[in-house]
Amino acid sequence: MAQAEVPYAAVPRGSTDGRVHFSDELHESDADIEDNGLFEHRETMEVADNDTLYYGMSLGTRRRMRKGRVFWATVVCLVVVSVVGIFWLYFDGINWMQRSKKRNVILMVSDGFGPASETMARNFVQQVQGLPVGYQSPLDEILVGSSRTRSSDSLVTDSAAGATAFSCRMKSYNGAIGVDPERAPCGTVLEAAKLQRNMATGLVVTSRITHATPGAFSAHTTHRDMEDLIAEYQIGNYSLGPMVDLMFGGGRCHFEPGPHVNSCRTDARDLLSEARTRGFRTLESRSDFDALDAHSAQSLPLLGTFAPSHMDYEIDRDPAQQPSLAEMTNKALGILSAATKNTNAGFFLMIEGSRIDMAAHTNDPAAHVREIIAYWDAISAVRAYVDAHPDTVLISVSDHETGGFSVAKQLGTEYPEYLWDPFALEPVKHSIEFISSKLLGQAADSAKQYEFVRDTVFPKWMGIKDATHAEILAVAQETDSVQLRQLLSTAISDRAQLGWATHGHSAVDVNLYAYGKDAHLLRGNHENTDIGDFIVQALGLNLEQVTSLIKNDKVVQDTPAVKQTWMGRRDLDAPEHHPHMH
Repeated sequence: MAQAEVPYAAVPRGSTDGRVHFSDELHESDADIEDNGLFEHRETMEVADNDTLYYGMSLGTRRRMRKGRVFWATVVCLVVVSVVGIFWLYFDGINWMQRSKKRNVILMVSDGFGPASETMARNFVQQVQGLPVGYQSPLDEILVGSSRTRSSDSLVTDSAAGATAFSCRMKSYNGAIGVDPERAPCGTVLEAAKLQRNMATGLVVTSRITHATPGAFSAHTTHRDMEDLIAEYQIGNYSLGPMVDLMFGGGRCHFEPGPHVNSCRTDARDLLSEARTRGFRTLESRSDFDALDAHSAQSLPLLGTFAPSHMDYEIDRDPAQQPSLAEMTNKALGILSAATKNTNAGFFLMIEGSRIDMAAHTNDPAAHVREIIAYWDAISAVRAYVDAHPDTVLISVSDHETGGFSVAKQLGTEYPEYLWDPFALEPVKHSIEFISSKLLGQAADSAKQYEFVRDTVFPKWMGIKDATHAEILAVAQETDSVQLRQLLSTAISDRAQLGWATHGHSAVDVNLYAYGKDAHLLRGNHENTDIGDFIVQALGLNLEQVTSLIKNDKVVQDTPAVKQTWMGRRDLDAPEHHPHMH
């Protein structure tokens, strides 16, 4: 027998020696205390060899092991809970937390606006208005980075693919409207904001509301030319129903039935009537716009089309006939704010300075600079709103640059002068689009046309006092719209010494601006799809879920699409764009 000094001996259950007995499970509740006196007298007790062999350890050791097991079980449980929590946060929890907070996201797209255009506009305003050399535009003050613009099939994107990168946060092919490279619908941030957060939504543009950029947020077609189908999507004619609460812009021709004089639809559907049936209030004039209460949500949903095709360039705009981009922006902000005043939903609003791009396509520097300044006015309006609503973020970015624009031009074979002249743009009163439409609409009388160009077009509309006989004659005799616009562009651009490399787009990176909540997250150089990612994360959206809901929706127009052509013949020459000529 071995001897050990222990407070008590552990023996198998069933022994009758008057000692403490424990079950194999080592639970105190199983202890059968037969003689408490054993704990009162710490005497040397005999431990049988077969007892030690049976348990292999003392009771104290077994108690320590039991505490250790409890500790490690607790640790394992905490780890499991933490892992599950992390996965929940990653896959849905962050989205849930984001959706529980009121947020407003305002995405502003300066179509066709590159870094050189910002420089040119700043120089123009600073010089013409006599401002300090250090003058900064409303955009200069909120510059955070730049955006790369390539599409899935080209280093040079178009507006459709560029906008789809923002709306679906994916690269797609040139011409794609809210579809992926396989031509399947992709859920947009606007649709997800409406479906998943019940946010109010809006589109404000100066192009047709059915044009590429607004279309990419509100429709799904395999090609941008399918504007009849885009219009159908915008009034809710698809599986999700109406997703856009407010639309301001041009493009009434795609909502009016053909063959109405101002219609450009290729079928007889009356989408204005269909929209009203779906509850939309439709606006068609400046007076309709002015009658809107900017602080009331009762008028939603709204469809305001203030021109048959694109709205007029700012340089041509009659304030009594059409609202400006800034006016439409302010009214949209007021109405969407009122609609979300007593909710935590907020709103998503896309605003586009659409015609910055079109002026650059025509290589029209005077119209281009006025469109940029009009866009600055809208930026200022939104910045003021953000200042008053700290739960709001403003993002401003271009889909691409247009024109290969440069703030310099070599006029001959001699070494070029280091200058450009902003004052050559100041006296220009009308866009090249406006002037060419007037010239092409004149009766075929060469003598009168020459006098009209000499006495009105050059000196009064273009501010050119030194036009040569050759310039006047070339403009007066030209009957092709594209060639005529080129002659007018050269006359202005040469005198200002501004250069153009193309009538199309370029691959240059574009400036990225942001202001308000979490704007710092956009610092640096980004792919254009990162803009969509930022919006998704800010609002806690799930675009894949939306994509699954619309996967069977129609993406091809039933009737022939009205095709776009080089240098905007469709946009600039179509009858619906010049109703006064009918």
